[in-house]
Amino acid sequence: MKRLRQRNKDTAASEEAAPAVEKSDAVDDTDRTGWQTSTAGLSGMAQLTRIAAWALVASGPLIGIAALVGSSGPAQGAPKKTPIVRQASGTGPSGFATLYVTAFLEAGDGTEKSLSPYYSGPVALTAAPGTRSVTRSAVMGARETAPGYWSVTVAASVSVKDTKGTAGPATVQYYRVGVQALGPESAGGASSAGDTPVGYTATSLPAQVAAPEALKPGALGYGTSRGSSASDPATDTVAGFLSAYLAGSGDLSRYTSPGVRLQPVAPAPYSAVKVTHVDDDSTSAGDQKVPGDGAKRRLLASVAATDKEGRAWPLTYALELSSRAGRWEVAALADAPVLKPESKPMAAPTTAAPESDSSSTPTATPSSPSDASGSPSPSGS
Repeated sequence: MKRLRQRNKDTAASEEAAPAVEKSDAVDDTDRTGWQTSTAGLSGMAQLTRIAAWALVASGPLIGIAALVGSSGPAQGAPKKTPIVRQASGTGPSGFATLYVTAFLEAGDGTEKSLSPYYSGPVALTAAPGTRSVTRSAVMGARETAPGYWSVTVAASVSVKDTKGTAGPATVQYYRVGVQALGPESAGGASSAGDTPVGYTATSLPAQVAAPEALKPGALGYGTSRGSSASDPATDTVAGFLSAYLAGSGDLSRYTSPGVRLQPVAPAPYSAVKVTHVDDDSTSAGDQKVPGDGAKRRLLASVAATDKEGRAWPLTYALELSSRAGRWEVAALADAPVLKPESKPMAAPTTAAPESDSSSTPTATPSSPSDASGSPSPSGS
């Protein structure tokens, strides 16, 4: 009996201890998966963060070197830089050469110093000043033979006095001058640092040269001759338009298309205008009849314009006509006669010179004249 009671007591004690054990186990499980686990995880993350930070610090120099090397090379896909080609202007050298040639032609014995603003080399003249006089002059061509160095050809209408002092008829003479431009490239000069003022100097005395060869223009794009008959409606429009344009006869807008804005020459230089010949680009046989609205026609009209003194002067006008409401109207006063497609003019020569360093700049100075190639030549040549 005692044993049975003792067994029951042991059983009860074990049952009372079981919840405590389970509670203890629960607490242990919570500690392993809850607070204690989170602390361990945070501690591990902190260690990893510290390791990563030290690794970043240690790799800093390597990253900087890599960035420096990458920035020094060309960017992938970046456009390649192209050299800038500067278009040097020949306006300044041309104007200088024109003044120089005029001064040279009109100078004489005792007035050699008048050339000092243009040329500082020795000059000896024997003719009397004013023996030659220039009535007008013009630049025929300017070519940059080297950066900042120009060859300019000037045409001058020159009248020469005989030994009695009587001036003869003016003739056109041609002179070539070497001009060195000293100043910024934008003004036609050689490359220079800073905002250097522009200056020009002749590298020798002018050289008289032969006149350029006369050239034949290309064929014009007016293949049909219409004569001067006023029975052609187009010719009649041209006659009325040019009479209003040059002689102030009538309202100019009466002969122009809507929207066309043209001003007559004022004051009117002529008292009358007569059409002497008309050529056009039409090949149709029915030109006496005005076509429907919107038809185009280009004409080249030759006229005799009579001034107020009764003198007739020949003039030529290129016109563009358009049809409207059964009549021809002037749609435009063309800038120049039309050329045939196969007679296109050559492209204008460029004055741009390739970029070069300072070593290619001419070294000629006013006291050391040069020829067109930039090489020194004897003084005063």
